[in-house]
Amino acid sequence: MLGRAFGKGIKMLHEKSCGAIVYRKFHGNTEILLIKHINSGHWSFPKGHVESGETEVETAHREILEETGIDAIIDSSFRETVSYSPKRGTQKVVVYFLGKAKNTDYVPQEDEIAEIRWIEIDRAQNVLTYENDKSIVSKARAVIA
Repeated sequence: MLGRAFGKGIKMLHEKSCGAIVYRKFHGNTEILLIKHINSGHWSFPKGHVESGETEVETAHREILEETGIDAIIDSSFRETVSYSPKRGTQKVVVYFLGKAKNTDYVPQEDEIAEIRWIEIDRAQNVLTYENDKSIVSKARAVIA
């Protein structure tokens, strides 16, 4: 979903993406799915732009499936947002939900994803690139556990 806000003669582009912290229980541990982006090389969660007519939950589900091949049950009662400016004149909001994986075999989307890993939730802080993402994992851990 893209939009423009006009104020004081400055055009600001607004972008919105949705995704999820996808988790599974594995040998008594909780693991979350992390992706490494081809372009930036940073580790984060599956997410993508809202398409016309989609709800936030629909976007999150579609993006997880497209980027990883994982079908996840989205828990919309967990909803965290991150806002940042990826480039001058652009404000981006990302909405994250929790997603329980229905399958665990992943297939990276060739043109976007360099690598995918299941990481034990307590080790995710060591892999994630951004502080905002680390904070969301802490909140997710309290809900999942």
